[in-house]
Amino acid sequence: MTPPITVLIVDNEPGFADLVGEMLEREHETIVAEPAMDAREALAILEERSIDCIVSDYEMPEMTGLELLERVREDDPELPFVLFTGRGSEAVASEAIAAGVTQYLQKESGEQQYALLANQITNAVSQYRTETELRESERRYERTLTTLHETTRELMRANTKTEIYRSAVDTAGEILEVSIAAAYAFEPTNGVLEHAASTRDVVESERQAEHGDGYIWDVFSEGESAYYEDVSRDTAVDKTVCRSELIVPLGTHGVLVAGTEAVDGIDETMTELLHILAANTEAALDRAEREQLLRENDRTLTRQNEELTRLNHTNEIVREINHGVAQASTRSEIETRVCERLADTERYCFAWIASADTDPPEPTSWAGVDGAFIDHVRENGERAPELQLITDTLEAERIQIVQNVLEADGWEKRRKEALTYGYQTILAVPLLDDERRYGVLLVHVAGVDSIGDRERDVLGELGETIGHAIRSVERTRAMLTDSRLEVELAVHDSRLLLNRLAKHVDGPVTVEGVIERDDEVVVFVTVPADTACVTVDQSASIETPTIVSEGEDKTLFELTITSSPFVELLRTYDVQLRTATAQNGTTTFVLEVPQQVEARSLVEAFSERYPETELAARRETTRTRSTRPLDTHLEERLTERQFEALQMAHYSGFFEWPRESTGEELADVLDVAAPTYHYHLRAAERKLVTLAFDRDAD
Repeated sequence: MTPPITVLIVDNEPGFADLVGEMLEREHETIVAEPAMDAREALAILEERSIDCIVSDYEMPEMTGLELLERVREDDPELPFVLFTGRGSEAVASEAIAAGVTQYLQKESGEQQYALLANQITNAVSQYRTETELRESERRYERTLTTLHETTRELMRANTKTEIYRSAVDTAGEILEVSIAAAYAFEPTNGVLEHAASTRDVVESERQAEHGDGYIWDVFSEGESAYYEDVSRDTAVDKTVCRSELIVPLGTHGVLVAGTEAVDGIDETMTELLHILAANTEAALDRAEREQLLRENDRTLTRQNEELTRLNHTNEIVREINHGVAQASTRSEIETRVCERLADTERYCFAWIASADTDPPEPTSWAGVDGAFIDHVRENGERAPELQLITDTLEAERIQIVQNVLEADGWEKRRKEALTYGYQTILAVPLLDDERRYGVLLVHVAGVDSIGDRERDVLGELGETIGHAIRSVERTRAMLTDSRLEVELAVHDSRLLLNRLAKHVDGPVTVEGVIERDDEVVVFVTVPADTACVTVDQSASIETPTIVSEGEDKTLFELTITSSPFVELLRTYDVQLRTATAQNGTTTFVLEVPQQVEARSLVEAFSERYPETELAARRETTRTRSTRPLDTHLEERLTERQFEALQMAHYSGFFEWPRESTGEELADVLDVAAPTYHYHLRAAERKLVTLAFDRDAD
């Protein structure tokens, strides 16, 4: 439908302007006439409303038609202006054309002149509107390009991809005047297109596009833009932004979408502009991604440089510690030097060592912190969070780290101490060698998550060095003194063989000795004399129970055992059995633990096999060690048969008076002839006496 044409008719002759207007409206239905009696009234009307064309007389009082034209041209140089005058001459026509009128028409009689005038008006207005629209289109395009340039500068200044997506969407909505503009960013981790920004809220179903999910994914995967005049035609598509859509890929970053509610609502100019915007957006995203990588690389490099500086400092500290440890002669001296050197540095707040020889572990050495802190840890006992950290470190036999004491679970009660002493990170380093766990070194560090992998590895190696150093000084000390650790265990587990035997015996069952022979073990036990140990026949663990001797107070049994967890534990940990007595469902063991074996490990091993085990006592004795241990020489001098014959005689009471067993009985037990047994026993006795009296026996 053609829009109406408003024509302002200016003529001072009364009624003539109305007559012209009426005739023009008859000639052309789109013309709407507005009369004015003179130029001043016409100018007032022009200020109030929009006029498409002016038809003016030439001769008028105060201001002529050409003077009116001059005033009009000051505001709108292109507005159609027809000089419709009764004064006709070549001079007037020439002056009018020179003044820039659109048309010149002389008044005549008859109605034909109005048809000509109406035709001139419609033609002039049509051309005026076309040129105005063209000029407005050009101005709009220039404004759009200016907006694009400004947006490009904003895109290149943006620091994050989020800012870039938002700027691109806002610009698209402004320059294209579409119903909606949206951006989707590709998330490589999940392999989906995530909604990044839009000019209006989108429904939940439109916030993500997965593989093969609608037009958006198709355009992104193919890398080519696409225009859909009416997406509602495709019933398979359920993620549509609007009725018509233009989707442009942003390289590997995502897509830019513009949509209108009208079918085929995007023209070529809008398409071109969106492609320009998309190209600028892609370039900005590339730049942001590169700068992000550079920033990350810079941060990584800075962090690595800082870590390298700390590592060099730590290595220097470790070298000094190793030098001091090498000169130490006792375990206490080693631990003290380690703690003092670590605390005497700006890197670490303070350090302390908890020994694994006590249950639970307790602090033994510390530096850089007052005794109040250590006393507080001791007072907390098993409730101390440090105890759990120490236990975890010993069990895992590797470094454990509490990254932030102020936020870590279970460390709430240490918040005050952490703020008071200025630490947040705790590093727990196990002190161990190939055979034993000696304890844990705890290093308190300022800052959160401030221990790097390399520094942790260096401190881990330091823990091993300390462990080997402690083992070395203990071995040196063991060469000068015979330090013996005795552990007394009470085992209530009904599965233990001795407890099973004692269940049917009215009195104690005592182990007199244990002899290992090939794939079997011989155990000598005594029971009260008036008790018949008949239940041994019912045990699957015992092959051959044999009565060795029967005295007035007790009876000696020899039990041949094929397998026993208890015996395996003694063999595994090289533990020597001192005594073992079972009574009333409980067996009490007294074990001599070698120096290289950790008592805790032994007790834990017993508890794993026999859960109802408790540590009854722990005793340590020290005496001067002889330079030539007699038992070592015996094992070197005696044959296997001689050593076995001597052990059998000792455990069976053969050397008691009166004798509790005879050589014939022992020969039967060993399944050899009596003369053979006596031969081996005499040979063993002779070598034993020689070792005792002959100084030149070596």
